[in-house]
Amino acid sequence: MRDSTDDAVTDAELIAALREAEAVLFGEFELAHGGTSDYYVDKYRFETDPTCLGLVARAYAERVGDAKLAGVALGAVPLVAATAVETGSPYVIVRKAAKEYGTGNRIEGAVDEGEEVVVLEDIATTGKSALDAVEALREAGATVNRVLVVVDREEGAAELLADHDVELESLLTATRLLEDR
Repeated sequence: MRDSTDDAVTDAELIAALREAEAVLFGEFELAHGGTSDYYVDKYRFETDPTCLGLVARAYAERVGDAKLAGVALGAVPLVAATAVETGSPYVIVRKAAKEYGTGNRIEGAVDEGEEVVVLEDIATTGKSALDAVEALREAGATVNRVLVVVDREEGAAELLADHDVELESLLTATRLLEDR
């Protein structure tokens, strides 16, 4: 666990780490929801870079409090695992759908009735995948009021989540990430 005297992770540090990991790309990209964009934040590049992943985990650790953590499969699994190591907090993994073999679980790990859970996600665009995870956790009895993402693309995720009484908190917004490009 981090010592409370450590300095907080700054936006500038995060932006530099994302760029150093070559995770911020420019061109024409198709996004998961079907739209296109002139930039792309490649989660696999920043999640597979140990320095960048460690910095994101530190930044998340500063914000999650004592809540249990949940990561959305597959993209947020490295983020939630690294953050759990940083905080000492347990975590669960939320699948997009229940698996069709073994235990058939949608949520891997234990969630107690009424337990506070913070959902960790990589990139927020529309917010649909984060909302799906929130709803699955709520159905399992968890109390979920926050989703924490590395980058909010500012394309409706905050509004969608707010409509379901969930606060979206981001380490960076697209505006901040792209302002010095």
